[in-house]
Amino acid sequence: MDGHKVGITELVLRDGHQSLMATRMSTAEMVPALEMMDEIGYHAMEVWGGATFDAAMRFLDEDPWERLRTIRRLVKKTKLQMLLRGQNLVGYRHYADDTCREFVKRAVGNGIDIIRIFDALNDLRNLEVTAEQTKKEGAHLQLCFSYTTSPVHTTEAFIELSKSMKDMGADSICIKDMAGLLTPTAARELVIGIKAGTGLPVEIHSHTSCGLAYMTHYASIEAGADVVDCALSPFSGTTSHPCTESLVAALAGSPWDTGLDLKAFIPIAAHFKKVRAAHEDLFVKAKGTNTDILVSQIPGGMYSNLVNQLREAKAENRLNEVLEEIPYVRACMGYPPLVTPSSQITGTQATLNVLSGKRWKMVPKEVKAYFLGQYGQPPAPMDEEVRRMIIGDEKPVVGRPADSIAPELEAARREVAPWMTQPEDVLTYVIFPAVAKDFLMKKLAKETKRDVGLGTLEDGAYPV
Repeated sequence: MDGHKVGITELVLRDGHQSLMATRMSTAEMVPALEMMDEIGYHAMEVWGGATFDAAMRFLDEDPWERLRTIRRLVKKTKLQMLLRGQNLVGYRHYADDTCREFVKRAVGNGIDIIRIFDALNDLRNLEVTAEQTKKEGAHLQLCFSYTTSPVHTTEAFIELSKSMKDMGADSICIKDMAGLLTPTAARELVIGIKAGTGLPVEIHSHTSCGLAYMTHYASIEAGADVVDCALSPFSGTTSHPCTESLVAALAGSPWDTGLDLKAFIPIAAHFKKVRAAHEDLFVKAKGTNTDILVSQIPGGMYSNLVNQLREAKAENRLNEVLEEIPYVRACMGYPPLVTPSSQITGTQATLNVLSGKRWKMVPKEVKAYFLGQYGQPPAPMDEEVRRMIIGDEKPVVGRPADSIAPELEAARREVAPWMTQPEDVLTYVIFPAVAKDFLMKKLAKETKRDVGLGTLEDGAYPV
């Protein structure tokens, strides 16, 4: 049996807490474990991107750039990885090309080694600029497709997508199984096909929501996967990921031994048990394996936030109705993979359909933008009757969505100049204008100990 040393990418500092407690782990709660984690021998540590950028400011009053710099100072040996949503960066709309290029430049400059880039619709046009800039900055470019199932999502289609990603300069390919739908059989076929078709290393990212991920990881490794994503035990399982320690133990003595020392994880896990205990009220109260996800296809981060949104609306008892509505909405939208921002767009519309008592009675601006093609081309045609109902006589986007977005950095620099304390602040402001303005004003006031006229601002963006 052919073997190879399998790498582990540790997710506890990003997707682990995003999936289980709505991205509320603070930098201060990470710091005590960082130097110990640096000694483990991980392939990489995912520490930034995704929802962490927004949540750091919105809920934790933290500068996400300072978080990255803090982690980089303490993690000297291990590669740091981030998740980037292509032209969406770490936000919820498409940004201009100048913003995308500057963001990648600053991310690498502040310590990121590996950038995992995906598009919610698997529209490769939305990856072009960030992929090109990642290569220019000398970072590892990992292009990623969002795995899902539908009448149009086939093994052959994903393999062809991977070949196109290689042509774009990918250094490795990641299969992003955000809802935990990837079966061992499908994983084996994909890994073999992608490696044969591209010759690139393959990494597997899967959630344990519906009970498949451990088997899927193992089958992927047998088929030749080079790296698998895991989360330390206190932040593993349910809507999160396979447990790091369990995977290390499962592979020990096999042809795919990770070479990692199980005992070294004990003090690190002990620390994160304390972090979890401090936030137990935020944790997803999942009971056992949720096989409903095999139908609803809801990823971990989406599920936890859907529950929180319904709780805030005092409608938590209607969760099952929303879960049943999501497949209908998704079909009307052309079967988008359910991952940020399409997961929030789909989930919000399904929630409004249920709570209002009538489908499409209330349509948020993000849903209208989706049907106008502002997020890109979906995998399948949209329901034309629904589309006409929503966009009326407005003309849909033709071509790459970002081609119609004018450069935005210079104007933003002028606007944010009174509150800037670092070059990265302009990017923060462009991506989350209202939240960032409030945050940057407070930050400047703290640093200069003077009144800058704080106001109360609200941002219509989704929390993750």
